[in-house]
Amino acid sequence: MAIRDEIKAYIVGAGFKMVDVVDAINDKHQKKDTIANLSNKLTRGTLKYQEAEEIADAIGYKIVWIPKDK
Repeated sequence: MAIRDEIKAYIVGAGFKMVDVVDAINDKHQKKDTIANLSNKLTRGTLKYQEAEEIADAIGYKIVWIPKDK
């Protein structure tokens, strides 16, 4: 699954819309991002790690690193 599809699946699965996520991030971090901007970053694969953390936080998730089995 592409990162874009995975992130969108988490957003929808948590009961949010892209507009909700962008609004929450903008409010919490005093930003002026748009839905189009976020969607373009997801499509192009240019989303920064910090932005992924902000999305996760906005939908009530956290990013956890788990070691692979060897």
